[in-house]
Amino acid sequence: MKRTSPSKKAKEIAKYFRKENPDYIYIKKVFQHLRSELDVPVTTKPKKLPYVPIDQELKRFYDTAWNAKKNQDTLIIKLFLYTGIRVSELINIKLNDINLESCQIRITGKGKKDRVVPFPKGFKELLGMHINTMEKHKATYLFESTWKKKYSDRGIRKIFEKYSEKANLSHSISPHKLRHYLLTWLKKQGIDDALIQPYSGHASRKSLEIYSKLSIKEAQTEYDKVIDRFPV
Repeated sequence: MKRTSPSKKAKEIAKYFRKENPDYIYIKKVFQHLRSELDVPVTTKPKKLPYVPIDQELKRFYDTAWNAKKNQDTLIIKLFLYTGIRVSELINIKLNDINLESCQIRITGKGKKDRVVPFPKGFKELLGMHINTMEKHKATYLFESTWKKKYSDRGIRKIFEKYSEKANLSHSISPHKLRHYLLTWLKKQGIDDALIQPYSGHASRKSLEIYSKLSIKEAQTEYDKVIDRFPV
């Protein structure tokens, strides 16, 4: 039996709804009950596993950026590599979010969930030099243009596109792929999922608050133990 097209069926059903003066929530509820009446199971698309760069791809990408001798680009790439933050999080880092003494950065993530991520002690000097430069320019954000505007999402992605193309990679490198690389790498080092949590930033605000009080010190201790083995 041939089905009526969805658009035509919607028009047929619409006449029953108009007299109800429906809003979105009402329509949604009706169709939830309709699905139940017809015994239609809820199906979801299986999530595709993210592509994680292999070590050789990562090194080629990083070496290409390093050889370009643009210090700020290298700093941005290292920050993604060491912290696993998102683009939207990086462009919103303010100078006063960074604690060089404890090697930590306060991040405001999705849904304004705050978390703290560590960075390697060996990265402190390079980051500190950049902070000093930005402070001299009276900047607010860690990365700002000469017009005192924070970097854009698109601007950061263009940096990655440029070096991926120059490195002639079969799979381009993006900030999100570096995020997956770090989380996968930490897991391979035998670090417990609970201690990887601050890098993923997926916890609820309540559990995150408990975590930050009880476990951030332990998480950073484990991070410091393995980060010297990081490929770049």
